[in-house]
Amino acid sequence: MVRVKICGITNHRDARMSVEMGADAIGFIFAPSSRQITPEKAREIICGIPPFVQTVGVFVNERPDTIREIIESCSLDLIQLHGDETPDTCAEFMPQAIKAFRFREGSVLQSIRPYRRKIRAMLFDSYDEKIRGGTGKTCNWDLALRGKDFGIPIILSGGLTPSNIERAISSVKPFAVDVNSGVEKRPGKKDHLLMRELMEKIRKANHGGLTDA
Repeated sequence: MVRVKICGITNHRDARMSVEMGADAIGFIFAPSSRQITPEKAREIICGIPPFVQTVGVFVNERPDTIREIIESCSLDLIQLHGDETPDTCAEFMPQAIKAFRFREGSVLQSIRPYRRKIRAMLFDSYDEKIRGGTGKTCNWDLALRGKDFGIPIILSGGLTPSNIERAISSVKPFAVDVNSGVEKRPGKKDHLLMRELMEKIRKANHGGLTDA
């Protein structure tokens, strides 16, 4: 059963709709971004969502002390490290650490091995020179599939939309998917119709509903 994280949450309504539609987790971006949120606002939103929905903070090359402060103030369940964080830095945050790897070429797979046993999961995303995450570019699913050899749960991200989510799940069979720009009206504002369509297609894929065209 593929889990779902809706990332780039910036307001109460999008958080509530994500949960109502069946998201297992919601993500808050604390790094500079068009979807950046303050810890104070994130805490306010988190306090308004029901239990058993995981909350994830996204950071890029942030100071460990600052990450710890935000984890505590927002009561985050998990953190997603989307920068150049080392295996040792990730290990400091176990068992909350998810490490993002951006695919530009196959050589990125070689950098994963040192992270084994130092992260809870690895997130595979597409590469962009200017931004980390929320690029709208599709990740290389063939490389993502090869990443399974490391025995670390895979979270698939990068350009996932209602139109390709079933194929992505069928191709990679990830532990979870992470969707951001693929269900937005604009950065930081979700399109609830797209969210509903996405969740319906994920449920279909989870029940083996995809057939080859």
